[in-house]
Amino acid sequence: MAVYSPGIRLRPISLAVSAILASASSVAVAQDSAPDAQAAQRQTTQSQRQTANSEPVSLDSVVVNARRREESAQSVPTPISVLSGDTLENQRIYRVQDIQQLVPSTNVAYVHARQSSLSIRGLGNNPASDGLEGSVGVYLDNVYLGRPGMAVFDLLDVEQIDVLRGPQGTLFGKNTTAGVLNITTRKPTFDPERSISTSIGGDGYRQVQASVSGGITDTLAGRFSAYRTEDDGYIKNVYDGSDENGGRRHGFRGQLLYKPSGTFNLRWIGEYNEEKASNGTLVLYSTGPTIGGVNRYEQRAAAAGATLVNGRDRKVNLDVGHQLTVFQGGTSVEANWTLPSNHTLTSITAYRWWDFTPRNDDGLDVSASINGGVSVRDKQYSQEFRLASPTGGAFDYVLGAYYFRQELDNRAHSIYGPLADVWNGTAAGALANVSSFTDGSIKTDSWALFGQGTWHVTDRLDFTAGLRGTYETKDAWLERHAPIGGAAVTGPAATQRQARHGAWQSGDLSQHSFSPSGLLSLSYQFSPTLLGYTSVSHGEKSGGINLGVGSAPTAGVDSLLVGTERANNFELGFKSTLLGNRLLLNANLFWTEVSGYQANAYDHATRASYLTNAGDVRSRGIEAEITWKPLAGLTLNANGSYNDVTYTDYKDAPCPVEVSFQPGAPASCDLSGHRVVGSSKWIANLNGSYRWRLDNGLQAYANASYAYRSKAVGTIDDSIYGQLPGYAVVNLSTGLRGRLADGTWDLSLWLKNAFDKTYYTSLWNGQNGSYNGVHGTPRTLGVTARYDF
Repeated sequence: MAVYSPGIRLRPISLAVSAILASASSVAVAQDSAPDAQAAQRQTTQSQRQTANSEPVSLDSVVVNARRREESAQSVPTPISVLSGDTLENQRIYRVQDIQQLVPSTNVAYVHARQSSLSIRGLGNNPASDGLEGSVGVYLDNVYLGRPGMAVFDLLDVEQIDVLRGPQGTLFGKNTTAGVLNITTRKPTFDPERSISTSIGGDGYRQVQASVSGGITDTLAGRFSAYRTEDDGYIKNVYDGSDENGGRRHGFRGQLLYKPSGTFNLRWIGEYNEEKASNGTLVLYSTGPTIGGVNRYEQRAAAAGATLVNGRDRKVNLDVGHQLTVFQGGTSVEANWTLPSNHTLTSITAYRWWDFTPRNDDGLDVSASINGGVSVRDKQYSQEFRLASPTGGAFDYVLGAYYFRQELDNRAHSIYGPLADVWNGTAAGALANVSSFTDGSIKTDSWALFGQGTWHVTDRLDFTAGLRGTYETKDAWLERHAPIGGAAVTGPAATQRQARHGAWQSGDLSQHSFSPSGLLSLSYQFSPTLLGYTSVSHGEKSGGINLGVGSAPTAGVDSLLVGTERANNFELGFKSTLLGNRLLLNANLFWTEVSGYQANAYDHATRASYLTNAGDVRSRGIEAEITWKPLAGLTLNANGSYNDVTYTDYKDAPCPVEVSFQPGAPASCDLSGHRVVGSSKWIANLNGSYRWRLDNGLQAYANASYAYRSKAVGTIDDSIYGQLPGYAVVNLSTGLRGRLADGTWDLSLWLKNAFDKTYYTSLWNGQNGSYNGVHGTPRTLGVTARYDF
């Protein structure tokens, strides 16, 4: 085995890059020349870009680390979708919330960094859950992100994104019940690599990305990447003519890779991201029901003197507007040792922090609510150890231990204006000019042991078993301070002020749980190009604690506790490589039964969202993915899913407004048999890429994608006024690549949402029986220039 020299001799390379990102740092993009499979993939892609020579009519092998060792995605007996960095660049996907346009059974509900969630197979729609982790785990360079909002930044210098469907935990750091989104960034390289790209587009869109990588010594390599993105927004505020739902984001990532020998490597990563934006600008989707000839929303808006606008026209009428700031960063160290026994020992140590501060408008052009929202300060620490056995024998395995610590504090604020009582329907003086603040805190400690082994029964038959045990504690408290401001009141006004914002303390709250997870899987290699598999798995995630007061003063502190979510999952599928490695065809059936499903609900009385166990859920369906390379330069991909996700038992559910606003309405409704919020029954994604040589040595290319989602339930109450329409979006791009003496250039023209489809990505309960929506991006034309050298 070759051993690297441990000397400190400086390598004679130049690591210069001259790109200034507005007021940010210069940056760059590169690839790892270390002898691993993913580095080989990157070198192949870069070579194709640089030479533009004819390429073989076969598909590249896709390497994943889903089972904590590098292997072909076609040999992993589990449903997994892989998006390479090249695919993300071709399809102009630079945000996590856009990946649903490329993979099946996946939905991203996004308003802003705090109100965001990722669901797979209809499971996991629980945004703004400060006291609860998601059903879908999000990992960045093998580090679990405790908040989905930690992944809401530009996808900078990404190597690959893997989407694993179904319960995970016997191999991953944190246990999840619905799946995993695994983001891997490019490592430092010992060979010099530099890249810079800039984009401009409609609605004031501007983006610059850059990176630089190379060896510092024979044993130490570094990488630095940065970006800055700006856009004006695409929601027009008719109150003052400003644009909403835009902003500025910038960030950087620095890395060091130390390889003193072929048996040890250490990778350090440090990063920072910042956002100042008006994201979270909701438009009015529906004013809700008219009961007895009266529409409550329209009546109270008129009484307050507000002028309503049609949100379907991408318009709002806000006297204050929305603003938010996000500051986040983190650092991690991953070390890998190859032991004398050829076992691999891995240690991953990480720390991350995330700060979020909002200013939310009430949706009106009059002063009913001046500012409302929840600020969050979050810190997390994690440590993971893994031991992977050598492969090639009759049995191989991975063992691991994991610790996760999270400390989260939030502050809810409600600052009312002089028209608050008119808008809220309260007695005069109850809320007018009143301010209320609530502080909450939760600390989570999670310990886990896990392991998974595969017995190669024959050359073709494998049996895999995995087991995990997680012990978790959560300790929290809430304090709502006495309201300040407003006039001195008595009678009904005083009673209503006290009920809505009176001083209240929860005392100490705690949860302790043990959550087992397990997997049994059989896979059979029918031929070198056909793998069949079946599996049963069980996943659990611990409960949570509401960090909002809600109805707790009357319902008791136990109403703040959320129970454990448990999922049992069955898979049956195959993976095939056909036509001489020109066609990949994968498909699978799945059936998942969930008990104690954790979700977000809305209380019209307190006008607040809260976490709850939404009964039992069944998710079943079929998923398929096809990739075909019919000729050199042309790659076609199609994937889709049919997903039937319903509540099998949800008898104590919130009622839709058309029921709850009726005289004598029941306190709860039975939603058993109703579809789960946010789950489209049908999803279809088509995309293609074609590149060809021109006579002058240039390479031309064209990319196209089509993403379709059928209608879905918009909010948990399944109101007829809150149904999310289906939609389809088409994206197009074309460009030229050429070579200069010291590098390659790339110039592309792209068109997002080519037919300017007006669509909504999610819906939310609003005040007075209304429903608000999040608009998808309108048609945007832009150009990108890139230079690799």
